[in-house]
Amino acid sequence: MISREDFMFTIGYDGDTAVVDGKAKAEYGKLDTLSLARRGLFRSAFASALYSGSKEELAAFAEVYNAAAGTSYSTAEEFQRLFGVKQETIKKVMAL
Repeated sequence: MISREDFMFTIGYDGDTAVVDGKAKAEYGKLDTLSLARRGLFRSAFASALYSGSKEELAAFAEVYNAAAGTSYSTAEEFQRLFGVKQETIKKVMAL
C-alpha cells in the first residue's frame, strides 16, 4: 500500500507506479489535512482526508475548502471528481 505522504503528492500514475512530486512531499509531507488546506494545498489536503478514511476529517476539510472557494461540496465523490484524486492499487512509487 502507498504511504499517506506519497498519496498526498501523487501527480499521476504510470501503470502500477505512482509518480510523486518529491519536492512538495519533502516540504509539506508531514503536515496534517487541515494544515495543508489552510496553506491552500487543497488537492493534497483532500488526498490526506481521503487516505485517512475519516468522515470527520473529510467534513473538516470540506468546511475549509468551501469557505475559501464559496462552494458547498460535501462528499468524497464530489471532491474526487473536482481534484482528480482516486485511490489505486500501487506497487511502486517514483519520486520526481
